[in-house]
Amino acid sequence: MATPVTTQRAFPFLRIAIALQTLTIFLQAVSSGLLMTSSYGETLHSVGARVMYGASMLYVLAAVLAWKPGGGSPRPILYASGFLVLASVQVAVGIAHLPSVHLPLGVLMFGLSLLALARR
Repeated sequence: MATPVTTQRAFPFLRIAIALQTLTIFLQAVSSGLLMTSSYGETLHSVGARVMYGASMLYVLAAVLAWKPGGGSPRPILYASGFLVLASVQVAVGIAHLPSVHLPLGVLMFGLSLLALARR
């Protein structure tokens, strides 16, 4: 079985997927500001939501690939699946126009994604 350091170096795709997810969540915060101040903000935020959701799915895929064929820990799959659930809830409350849930959840997701990135 590979050591954590070896596994970490062997699967940069997992780190890239987490970084992409973190970046897309941050860009969603930026586009939410544009949503409130410009006419094109809604389109940008809507497109960004789809990209963020895709990045969360990519994180799940990267975690599975790091675990099964690579012999890594299955723990990142749990984290990635949790992010996908949070992203699903985030999309649902965004569509329902519940900013009192949507905004704090976005901040939580960014913080957790940043933490996951720092741990990799």
